[in-house]
Amino acid sequence: MTMQDRENDFESRFAHDEALRFRVEARRNKLLGLWAAGELGKAGEDATAYAQEVVKADFITAGEEDVFAKIRTDFDAAGVEKSDHQIRRTMAELMIEAERQVMAD
Repeated sequence: MTMQDRENDFESRFAHDEALRFRVEARRNKLLGLWAAGELGKAGEDATAYAQEVVKADFITAGEEDVFAKIRTDFDAAGVEKSDHQIRRTMAELMIEAERQVMAD
């Protein structure tokens, strides 16, 4: 295996890993949005639309703080009693579930 082959292999694996990470995060955000929608009293199409808003919120800035901020702001506005810790714990739990689901696809 030449150095160029190794470099191409590394770049290919990196691109695959990044695409997989993106899919897992998007799935987590959808699951998180559906959970939050339920907490906000939304169901059906309203819950699905809200989940899409959460997914889109992730494109505001790098990292997951934009997603957390959306949920926190919406919960505060609606009087939903969830601590930052509870929201972040749910985000972590749903990341594990999202990874399981994406790997099963």
